[in-house]
Amino acid sequence: MTSAVKTHIGYVRDENQDRVEIREFGDNLLVAVCDGMGGERSGSKASSMASDVFFEHFEEGYEADMDAYSIRSLLLSSVSAANSVVYTTARMDYQNFGMGTTCVAAFVSDTYIAVANVGDSRAYLLRDGTLSQVTTDHTVVHMLLENGQITEDEIETHPQRHMLMKAVGVERTVCPDYFRIDLQPDQPFCLLLCSDGLCGFCSDAEIQEILERGTSAEEMTQQLVDAALEKGGRDNISVAVVTAS
Repeated sequence: MTSAVKTHIGYVRDENQDRVEIREFGDNLLVAVCDGMGGERSGSKASSMASDVFFEHFEEGYEADMDAYSIRSLLLSSVSAANSVVYTTARMDYQNFGMGTTCVAAFVSDTYIAVANVGDSRAYLLRDGTLSQVTTDHTVVHMLLENGQITEDEIETHPQRHMLMKAVGVERTVCPDYFRIDLQPDQPFCLLLCSDGLCGFCSDAEIQEILERGTSAEEMTQQLVDAALEKGGRDNISVAVVTAS
């Protein structure tokens, strides 16, 4: 497996409130993208804190011989640990009131990928020529779409398109979504984790086109960021790519 991450402040925001990181666990990888919210510097503080706590909690609990069920439990408890710290910090100082962050994380082994997410940062998987969105956005517009109250065409212009239904650090407890993807031996794939600075401005087709070019993971991350910047760079952009050939 090869991997790379990249983040860019964009052309509009005064601060990059995204955090993206990959760490190795033997032959396995742990990837996470956090997109902070809360205004001023609270969003940056929330995403940094959540990312740090998430990785620290995972490292403390990780053992090399863990099975997939144990990894699932550790992944979800690591998100919950991050939630608790951000939530408590936000209530200790009124200046941090309302801060929170998205979190999408993936543990990648040679036999499966385990994904946890809260918010609207996404995980995509490209396999056998098909790009699939693994995660589900925790947004008001997605709920309205699911309930048949709006159409897909209305999402892009809906006034609540950026409003989250769920985020790390906003409530005392959080229940992340969990997904597991089993991998076939020697089957090529490309995993992408990103903030909405990418997927909010570039279509799935545009993202797939970049991932299918067969370039290196490093080049893919740069091309994805460049594509979002070409759309105006109206948000922070963070991407993480893991490939297996």
